[in-house]
Amino acid sequence: MVDSGSPEERSALPPKGARWLAFVAILVGGLCGGLIGFAYIDLQCEGNCGLWTGLGALVGALVGAVGLAVVAILTLRAMEEWRLFGGRRQDRDRY
Repeated sequence: MVDSGSPEERSALPPKGARWLAFVAILVGGLCGGLIGFAYIDLQCEGNCGLWTGLGALVGALVGAVGLAVVAILTLRAMEEWRLFGGRRQDRDRY
C-alpha cells in the first residue's frame, strides 16, 4: 500500500537525526580504532617508530570506521524497514 503523505514522509531515507547519530558513531569508531592501532604498535616497537605507530593508527582508524559503518548502514536499513512495514509480519506459513 502506498501512503499519500508528503514526499518527506514517503522518502526512503532514515530520519536526519538517525543519520547524524550514525555519522558521529562512525567518527568515534574511527577514533577508537586509531587509538588502539597506535597503542598496539607503540607497545611492540622500541626506539624511533614514528612511521610505524602512524601507520598503525591509520590502519586501526580505517578498520574501526569501516566496521562501524557496516553496522550503522545495516541498522539504518533495518530501522527504515521497520518504519515502512510497522513491525507487521506475514504469517502465511503459519497454518
